[in-house]
Amino acid sequence: MAANDEDEIDLFREAIKGANPLRISPKKKEHKAPQKKPKPVPLNLIRDEKQALIDSISDHYEPLHDIENGEELFYIREGHSPDILKKLRKGFWVVQKSIDLHGMISDEAKAYVVQFIAECKKNNIRCVRIVHGKGYNSKNKEPVLKNKLKHWLAQKEEVIAYAQARVHDGGGGAVIVLLSAH
Repeated sequence: MAANDEDEIDLFREAIKGANPLRISPKKKEHKAPQKKPKPVPLNLIRDEKQALIDSISDHYEPLHDIENGEELFYIREGHSPDILKKLRKGFWVVQKSIDLHGMISDEAKAYVVQFIAECKKNNIRCVRIVHGKGYNSKNKEPVLKNKLKHWLAQKEEVIAYAQARVHDGGGGAVIVLLSAH
């Protein structure tokens, strides 16, 4: 050790003379803020609500005000102006969200549509496109989902009107749906 180091050690010893060491008990625990337990997720309630939404529409419902002109499909809920349907068919409202049901079986598509409409309602989305396909890959080359979709939509209170999409939006393989404001 250098003389300089010894001088520093002596200075340090002189400075701490008379100091008592702190006594720390190893048995003392650190105090932590109490952790709040997360609220339990009601999985059964969520599952039941989803099933109730699905069960709220039937595959066998026939709307009273369903208007079908050949292959073209359109509908307006009673009590609303026919101008809404005209505007919807001309693209007055911007499509804010879209789903595609291609490749789904009927039960999957039904659940997906119900969930989609509920999500749109929650997020204040008014105009949506639902692509159902033209049925070219179905058993009898008929549009199974198209026929079911028109009944499902007519049963949803949120649906004001729907019309076959314009050609660039899917034509006969899609519908544009106007939902009520929430």
